[in-house]
Amino acid sequence: MSKYVEMTHDQVIDTCRKYMNDEQIAFVEKAYEFANKAHAGQKRASGQPYIIHPTQVAGTLSTLGLDPDTIAAGFLHDTVEDTPVTNDDIKENFGEDVAFIVDGVTKLNKYQYKSHQEFLAENHRKMLIAMAQDLRVIMVKLADRLHNMHTLQHLRPDKQRRIASETMDIYAPLADRLGIGTIKWELEDMSFHYLNPEAYYRIVSLMDVKRSQREKYISDAISVMKDTLDGLGIKYEIYGRPKHIYSIYKKMVNKHKDFDEIYDLLAIRVIVKTVRDCYAVLGAVHTEWKPMPGRFKDYIAVPKVNGYQSLHTTIIGPGGKPLEIQIRTEQMHEVAEYGVAAHWAYKRGNFTGVQESSSGEKLDMVREILELKDETKDAGEFMKSVKSDIFSDRVYVFTPRGEVYELPKGSVTLDFAYAIHTQVGSHAVGAKVNGKLVPLDYKLKNGDVIEIMTQTNATPSRDWMDMVKTSRARNKIRRYFRALDRDDSIEHGKQEVADLLRENGLNAREFMDKEHIENLLEHFNYKTEDELFAAVGFGDQSAMGVYNRLTFDIRCNEEIEKQKKREEAILNAGQQAVQEKKQTKSNGSSVMKIKHKNGVMIQGVSDLMLHLAKCCNPVPGDEIIGYVTKGRGVTIHRTDCRNITKEAEDQGRLIDVEWENVEEGESTRASFNANIEIFGYNRGNLLSDVINKLKSLTSNINNISGKVNDENIAHIYVTVAVKNAQQLEDILGKLRDIPDVYETKRSDN
Repeated sequence: MSKYVEMTHDQVIDTCRKYMNDEQIAFVEKAYEFANKAHAGQKRASGQPYIIHPTQVAGTLSTLGLDPDTIAAGFLHDTVEDTPVTNDDIKENFGEDVAFIVDGVTKLNKYQYKSHQEFLAENHRKMLIAMAQDLRVIMVKLADRLHNMHTLQHLRPDKQRRIASETMDIYAPLADRLGIGTIKWELEDMSFHYLNPEAYYRIVSLMDVKRSQREKYISDAISVMKDTLDGLGIKYEIYGRPKHIYSIYKKMVNKHKDFDEIYDLLAIRVIVKTVRDCYAVLGAVHTEWKPMPGRFKDYIAVPKVNGYQSLHTTIIGPGGKPLEIQIRTEQMHEVAEYGVAAHWAYKRGNFTGVQESSSGEKLDMVREILELKDETKDAGEFMKSVKSDIFSDRVYVFTPRGEVYELPKGSVTLDFAYAIHTQVGSHAVGAKVNGKLVPLDYKLKNGDVIEIMTQTNATPSRDWMDMVKTSRARNKIRRYFRALDRDDSIEHGKQEVADLLRENGLNAREFMDKEHIENLLEHFNYKTEDELFAAVGFGDQSAMGVYNRLTFDIRCNEEIEKQKKREEAILNAGQQAVQEKKQTKSNGSSVMKIKHKNGVMIQGVSDLMLHLAKCCNPVPGDEIIGYVTKGRGVTIHRTDCRNITKEAEDQGRLIDVEWENVEEGESTRASFNANIEIFGYNRGNLLSDVINKLKSLTSNINNISGKVNDENIAHIYVTVAVKNAQQLEDILGKLRDIPDVYETKRSDN
């Protein structure tokens, strides 16, 4: 994975000073101070102060040259979700634009969902719709996800895989469609590392084996090419281009090739001043070396949908080895690295209407998202459509007039017909591709020239739903049949919602009155009651989503009251335990010790929720203390844990606890997690030696990760299962016996 360097607050501000005036710097500083105060006392899973995370987000945005509102939103993006700050507070202090961006990246935590998948879908839908109105929303989210991925090693393995999978499915494709290559490659490589570590490290190992040979080959090729380019009399920059790990893996899998067969593993990039220079360099390269047939791509004449432009050619280089060469202008390179951020760089002062491209046209992706929003109300269906229509591989086809259309790979001629216009699709009866008659389910290929044949009396067929690839076409077909079945759908939708209300003991007539319905129409963006319930009946709008909105206020009030009662009960129990402790000491009597789960005993308190703190991971044999937590019962910490403060003791939140049968080193719980850090001089098989030693000492290794610094020092993080503190000490001692390991310690994280 790439080497990551955290930015300090001062470094972020210094980066902003390169393109902002004093007033704008003061605005950004104000956002930092606001966020720092809001997050005071909060820590990340790594143990770092929370403010470090929004600082890194703002830092990434500043390196992209984004405007003051976006940098401010980077500092503030977690305040509404994780602190008492409200979006109204953001709007009052920083304006509507910043508030909109922050709201766009804030999760929906106030509603009930049937599943975590539905929750994620609703949040992704909310974010993408906000992004379609202001692309700065996704810029903040991508910067947020980038730092989260760089610190993913501090989370449990299951969370690592879930977040990595989400990143690979949603955020890396988003960065790609927006043309932000510098973020896309990092997200893909880091996600790949957690999703398929075996394949990741295999490719890393293969790359390392012949690294010196490849570097010499590239150096020799550049030397020859410089001699050729110097004769052109143009200004240029030339360097070797690193190949990204995940892209190598995809080519090995998709094209069924071995590592040594990947042509563009060796690559050179040439940066010039003008488009004319690009083609001059191409001609010089093809004169010097023989080009490989079928390996030339002109993305300057026909740019990719995300704005990417470059000439790609693969030649037979020195020694008869294939060598890829990319040729582009400085502006093209900026767009390739920074995408939309390059199009709307702050120095050009064009951050109003950011969904407009440099040519003034809406990005295809934004247009498609807005169409899907109108046509797909259900969040799950919306995200499914986004993945299939927007994030999939693309195919490029032409009309007889030469107009280019971009469609998802696997699209058929009927998809193309609906992409032209709804009426063309609805009245289609056949097609010609490259002058030959084909059926409506013909799969499109790159470069096809398509002509759709229509008849005015033709209508859609229900089996078209299974024929088309794009959600756009499917939704247009569905809309046609929905209109035919509208009355039945309205009644069915009303019945679904009413049944949900009755199942939960509520009066359907009371909740489906005029006032409640008007609230629903405004929230879900429908014009009429019939339109809303027709969508529910047809499956475009979730009945549970309507129910959640109808009962939101009453459920919120109930939850607030329950939370108050829980907190009062827990605080009273904690204070009671402290008082009993004082009485015990004063009169010399004993208090009954009550066993709880996790092998812990608490004096005189039997009705508390109890769990072990993840910040310090106590194990039997450690000195421990109980911390009465609002809404969560008692958390068991080590007495030396950094989160046990004098303030907590003064508030009466600490209670005495002890391990069950600690004298014998036994507990009713089989094992406990413990975090270990190992430091050693990096060498071949060091990690393998550590793993083998751990396997001989413990029954379970729950997580292992590591990194190597510039001084070639390996820092390995391990989470293992142990029975007690004594076993943990034994493990630490025996790990120090491994050659080149010079320190082992229990981690505080």
